[in-house]
Amino acid sequence: MANVNPVQNFDALKVLPSEKSMEAYTLHLADNALIMGHRLSEWTGHGPVLEQDIAISNIALDYIGQARNFYQYAAELINQSAGGSQVPSFGGDLGQASEDSLAYLRDAIDYKNNLLAELPNGDWAQSVLKICCFAIYQFYVYQQLATAADPQIAAIAEKSLKEATYHLRWSSEWVIRLGDGTVESHQRMEKAMEEIWAFTGELCQEPSFDLGFVDYDLLKTQWQQKMMAVLNEAKINMPVSAWMQSGGTEGRHTEHLGYILAEMQFLQRAYPGAAW
Repeated sequence: MANVNPVQNFDALKVLPSEKSMEAYTLHLADNALIMGHRLSEWTGHGPVLEQDIAISNIALDYIGQARNFYQYAAELINQSAGGSQVPSFGGDLGQASEDSLAYLRDAIDYKNNLLAELPNGDWAQSVLKICCFAIYQFYVYQQLATAADPQIAAIAEKSLKEATYHLRWSSEWVIRLGDGTVESHQRMEKAMEEIWAFTGELCQEPSFDLGFVDYDLLKTQWQQKMMAVLNEAKINMPVSAWMQSGGTEGRHTEHLGYILAEMQFLQRAYPGAAW
């Protein structure tokens, strides 16, 4: 990522509500991808076998690539809404928003990712189930966003859809393999379901800054049908609990996000302006 001056929080900018919504929604997509990518990168060098270690590391890189595209567009929107002038940045300086500043110099409350993305990896079963749940969400969201009225969002979504398709195939095969495998692998998959299920409902909740690009009722139906199909093949029962955690898109996160940001943002905050 290129080195430019950081922006602390796009909410500080005086822009029209529609512009704020566009920036917020783009940041939501970027934050989801960044936090998923950073979390899965923790598996690098620790996968169960070399082939799967490489596979999950590549998936993490896919997410980081998506995040970069969305952050670059979000920065462009923020800088345009500032009317070409300099914008408030972290530490009181003035500069231009960038993918770096948006990724590394916002606080946890400013992040708009779904809570599922920030959950710990757990064991292999929990990680592949988490990827599967998120990949189903991304697969159907990107399908709809690929026809969005905003050409930049549509272009990024169309490219990212190819990656989400692979993530879904890879992760669902692992969920089925473990769920319909040995006694231990089945038990681990059931435990994984208990750990993350309450965080999946937020994926299909319409955020307050929604732009109308996504039909969330349709998304919920598609997500549930695909998830049920995978779980049926894996011989795992879909939980019946209707209670779900939420708040990530509004900046109310679990304690896990703070630890992720402390690690991810340390270098840029300790050495402002540092670049390769």
